[in-house]
Amino acid sequence: MLTLVVATALGFDFTNGFHDTGNAMATSIVTGALPPRMAVALSSVLNLVGAFLSFSVAATIASGLVDTHVVTLTVVFSGLIGSILWNLATWYLGIPSSSSHALIGGVVGATMAAAGGHAVKWQGLVAKVIVPAVLSPVIAGLIAAAGTYLVYRITRGIAERTRGGGFRVGQVGSASMVSLAHGTNDAQKTMGVITLALIANGTLAAGAKAPTWVIVSCAVAISLGTYLGGWRVIRALGKGLVEIEPPQGMAAESSSAAVILLSSYFGYSLSTTHVATGSILGTGIGKKGAEVRWHIARRMVIAWVLTLPAAGAVGALSYAAVHGIGGTTGVVVIFIVLIAASVAFYIASRHPAVTPENVNAAWSGSVVPQPEPDPAQR
Repeated sequence: MLTLVVATALGFDFTNGFHDTGNAMATSIVTGALPPRMAVALSSVLNLVGAFLSFSVAATIASGLVDTHVVTLTVVFSGLIGSILWNLATWYLGIPSSSSHALIGGVVGATMAAAGGHAVKWQGLVAKVIVPAVLSPVIAGLIAAAGTYLVYRITRGIAERTRGGGFRVGQVGSASMVSLAHGTNDAQKTMGVITLALIANGTLAAGAKAPTWVIVSCAVAISLGTYLGGWRVIRALGKGLVEIEPPQGMAAESSSAAVILLSSYFGYSLSTTHVATGSILGTGIGKKGAEVRWHIARRMVIAWVLTLPAAGAVGALSYAAVHGIGGTTGVVVIFIVLIAASVAFYIASRHPAVTPENVNAAWSGSVVPQPEPDPAQR
């Protein structure tokens, strides 16, 4: 059972990687600062490095949200099921929702189903998850808006072609910082969940830190997921919210990196998706005449609000199913269901697919670009 729980946790880490690639690289891809495949490769390497730089968030997940004395392997497994299914659903729809909140919601929901609401550390959940979830996109948006305004103001006498070229170079550095910051925050969450599973199994003592093999395996899993590239979410962030120019892209990425790194330092389980989306919206506000597609933003905010309770509900249902079937057999059955659902989402996403070749196609109101007309039919 422990082996299946660890495998499921690393599966979540993998989905976290491709679900959140757009947080770091969407703006650089859309402005042409980096070719799509090079962008995800660079992000993958920096996610790997970032995973080794901070462990405060892992400690928050492992012991700061639920009572470790009542958490079992079945609870951890069920919570992971809820988070992975929500990640896959929102990725398929091209909605940049929070992988972090999906994970936390799944674990909290399964814990409540197993031991009741008293097993949840509500003060820690509010202080280190919900409050940052509300404030972080607003703060990132304000910083990005101010940065965008100042950038255009300071460079107003420079030719647009020269300015664009310079900021594209700058975007390579700012996007790299976001990827590094993402590794310091999001990779830690899976480390915390696996550590929680090891504590529940009696392998580690309560309050123990993540072992080295957990750190390495989580870093590799999120890095591989990032390299795969979540093109559907990249397209939604890069093309759906605002038509981004290089100065806006650099402002958005710089704002995101600053907020994420600061939250990692304090151990806040921040949603990098919320931060990146807020930053991109801020660049639309900060640039005079920019078009902000607020209806797309509203759709994303609805998904944000639903993430914690929806993942929690699926986590609770998964626990009920596993508990009803019983023991390791229940875990194996639900694990097979998870694999089947993952395959189904993947097959559905290929018809039609968002790829590195069409991710930058003109926005037509849909995550999936309209296919080019057949020259023979023109």
